[in-house]
Amino acid sequence: MKIINLIENTAGKPGCIFAHGLSFYVQTAYHRLLMDLGPSEETLHNADVLGIDLKAVDTVVLSHGHYDHSGGIIPFSEINDRAVIYMQSSADGEYYADDGALAEGDRYRYIGIDKKIPELSQVVRLSGDHVIDEELELFTVKHRTHQLPFTNRRLLIKNSDGFVRDDFAHEHYLVVREEEKTILISGCAHNGILSIIDAYAEKYSSYPDVVISGFHLMKKTPYRPEQLEDIRDIAKSLNGYPSKYYTCHCTGLPAYDVMKEIMGDKLSYIHSGEEVIL
Repeated sequence: MKIINLIENTAGKPGCIFAHGLSFYVQTAYHRLLMDLGPSEETLHNADVLGIDLKAVDTVVLSHGHYDHSGGIIPFSEINDRAVIYMQSSADGEYYADDGALAEGDRYRYIGIDKKIPELSQVVRLSGDHVIDEELELFTVKHRTHQLPFTNRRLLIKNSDGFVRDDFAHEHYLVVREEEKTILISGCAHNGILSIIDAYAEKYSSYPDVVISGFHLMKKTPYRPEQLEDIRDIAKSLNGYPSKYYTCHCTGLPAYDVMKEIMGDKLSYIHSGEEVIL
């Protein structure tokens, strides 16, 4: 199995663009797939630099309904209109970020997907869990076992009543199985990485060998003491599971450094263009 980060927030392999967003290329015995497609066509540029033929991709999973994971889908569809694109039905909702009362411009910023994406002929809209085949499966969180990460409080849904807190029902997670090894790949883990792993354990009565995910702990301002304690608590809890972890994107390097002190070799950071070594 080959897993390569096509794009994320930090510089990695020379020649690869880095940007706020996420995309993973996964090559298995039977599939060439993408988990998300980053913020823009820059993801396609990186695939070319890395020698990855996106025309050979047969499966795309959109982890949730945010622009920084979906911006490359329309450009991708122009070179590959055969790959099946899986998304939760609610991933085309009206999703916003609250940038605060002192924000320049509009306080509420649209962060949802391009409305052309659901209209693509290769899109399959799901409502909950879905088995693709023996190698690939998608699952959702039915109930959270832990509190949402504190960084999610500013993420909203716009409906007829105005702006309300996002419930992240539009998020799902990919399970990849190969040679008795299971890989859990998430996008931003908006439902909370601990709740996601607990949902996996409840569904499959086991734990994944490897977890690849952003943890959505990034902040533009310094962490308060109680927030740092939350990050440490997450790291301590993850240490209690048998899995190995790779993170990137919305975790943020400051949070990663805090977690790394606790988790040691169980946690690694994957930069733009780098390969996950299983």
